[in-house]
Amino acid sequence: MQTDPTPPYSSLVALGDSFTEGMSDLLPDGTYRGWADLLAARMAATGPGFRYANLAVRGKLIQQIVDEQVEVAAAMRADVVTLVGGLNDTLRPKCDMGRVRDLLTEAVERLAPHCGQLVLMRSPGRQGPVLERFRPRMEALFECVDELAGKHGALVVDLYGAPSLADPRLWDVDRLHLTADGHRRVAEAVWQTLGHAPEDPEWHLPPEATLPPRWVARRVADARFARQHLLPWIGRRLTGRSSGDGLPPKRPELLLYEGL
Repeated sequence: MQTDPTPPYSSLVALGDSFTEGMSDLLPDGTYRGWADLLAARMAATGPGFRYANLAVRGKLIQQIVDEQVEVAAAMRADVVTLVGGLNDTLRPKCDMGRVRDLLTEAVERLAPHCGQLVLMRSPGRQGPVLERFRPRMEALFECVDELAGKHGALVVDLYGAPSLADPRLWDVDRLHLTADGHRRVAEAVWQTLGHAPEDPEWHLPPEATLPPRWVARRVADARFARQHLLPWIGRRLTGRSSGDGLPPKRPELLLYEGL
């Protein structure tokens, strides 16, 4: 029986926005699971005493992540810290990419000395016309991620380059968040990046081909998406509100975690 050569980690802290909170991997009780919970469960299974905190809150911009999450995470001095932020900023009409780079740099510089291993990500992006408008900003953000990782010894999980996570079938009906299978694949990607033996070596490959929906079905889905998700999202942007306003962090304390 093959054993995993990577020594077990004893703690994980996750920072970020809705992606790290786990939307739209919905559980029966109405809460979200997501890739970070799945990763924590696998890490907890490698040895006793594993602790986990998830400071992510949906809708957070990089300034808010720096102000509200970074110092808290640094004080926890975890074995592994994951930081994913800045993508919400790139989707705003008035986005100062220089400011985003500065804030991401500040976050990494404050976190890297206070954890065993910092993990950054090139976030996934689904195929479609909406993404094309924001792709240059996203790729500028990812260039910054790569530069910071090289400078501070962080690991980078390349989700943006994975064909599976560009496949619209792995995205929820809101077209902003991954499905349960998408989150499972992200957890696998981080797991492997940390040096663990693969459980799914083909996580980056898209699902088997299926017949595309008919034209009428696509138009109905487009109309439902616009009514239920796009228009409310635009409304929040215009009024300066966020879907995470008033919500607490998902798991604010670094506590013993026994898995899902």
